[in-house]
Amino acid sequence: MVDPNYVILVLVATLVFSGVIILRMQSRLLDTTREKSEIEGEEHRLFDFLHLLGLAIEEDCSPRKLYRMMAEGMEEVIGGDASALYLLSSDGAYLVPAHVTEGFPPLVPVPNDVRQKLKNDEEGVLSFLRLTKADRHSGLLGFSLQESESMQIKNLRARAEVVALEELIPEGVEAMVSPMKHGGRDLGVFVVVRTGKKEEFNANDFDVFRAMVEQSAFALGNSMVHQEVAEKRQLDRELRLARTVQRVLLPEGDPALPGYRIYGTNVPARIISGDYYDYIPLEGNRLGVAIADVSGKGVSAGLMMATCRSALRSMAGSSISPAQAVAAVNRQIFSDMREDMFISMAYLILEGNELTLARAGHDAPLLYRRKTGELEVLKPGGLALGVDDGPVFERVTQELTTQMEKGDCLLLYTDGVNEGENARG
Repeated sequence: MVDPNYVILVLVATLVFSGVIILRMQSRLLDTTREKSEIEGEEHRLFDFLHLLGLAIEEDCSPRKLYRMMAEGMEEVIGGDASALYLLSSDGAYLVPAHVTEGFPPLVPVPNDVRQKLKNDEEGVLSFLRLTKADRHSGLLGFSLQESESMQIKNLRARAEVVALEELIPEGVEAMVSPMKHGGRDLGVFVVVRTGKKEEFNANDFDVFRAMVEQSAFALGNSMVHQEVAEKRQLDRELRLARTVQRVLLPEGDPALPGYRIYGTNVPARIISGDYYDYIPLEGNRLGVAIADVSGKGVSAGLMMATCRSALRSMAGSSISPAQAVAAVNRQIFSDMREDMFISMAYLILEGNELTLARAGHDAPLLYRRKTGELEVLKPGGLALGVDDGPVFERVTQELTTQMEKGDCLLLYTDGVNEGENARG
């Protein structure tokens, strides 16, 4: 027969054990509920962040505002204590701080003298970090970018890349680091840290962090494209305005010179041309005709063309001959020209049926003789403007004088004519 007291003891023990199980199950349920609530809260913050990011791109906000929104948004969603966004410099050699929030630890080299000054100065550390770029091939930031690897670091001070900075990094700091890429192009590195006052980053935090970095890189890439397009549009407007100004510098029409029919045109290869031609009325019913080609194309060539035109017009009236005129122009503009730039020019003076030509390294004009059907190449010696400051230029520059008869045709041109190709090459 079973002792009743034994049965009672067994029942009591069973109830106590069941109670423990129930309590444990309730505790686990509470933990699960709290974890679920935290994840849902993180997701809501993430969606808010993505929404604000989309609005920022639509509004085409300033880059600085976008960088701040990304860094501070990362902190809020992840629950970090500080964050930093580093972007590659235009030459791709450095990681430049785009935005660093308060409390971020130094992950870039700090000189010894600066280190001593900043040891207990949080504001000084922040100012230093916001002004200091990092080598893209070294340190923790460079490692992440080179390896294209997102990292969750439990103890930041223990990383070999930052050991030399450990006295400036508090104990217990953990970090998540990730490179930013868009369209196969490296953009920079994102970092978020916790100082140890909160719970450690968990696996879900790391997943959300990587997702946010990916979306931030996408937004940043699109923002850069929009900025480049806007800058290009502005540049196009400025270039078209410059082209309008440049057209004003070209002759409005062809001159009426007794005994001659004269035609000239300029068709730029780009918006702004480095080629030009000009007609300069001179005393005694004479006419100066110039054609020139500035090396290179684009804005710098266009500006140099305007300088050359101005110099020739100021010198031509007081110069007796074409050779004297181009020599004076060379002396005036030589100091303003870059070493890799020069100007070829042909300048002639028409007086009656006589033509006097000086050629400063320009394509030789062609003279068709109607009476004989022959083509003459007018090729007096000469050096391009800007190659020599004076003595050599003036020594080698020669003049050629010839007579033109009825039906003769003279062609002056730039190399854009003989280098031009049709659709068949």
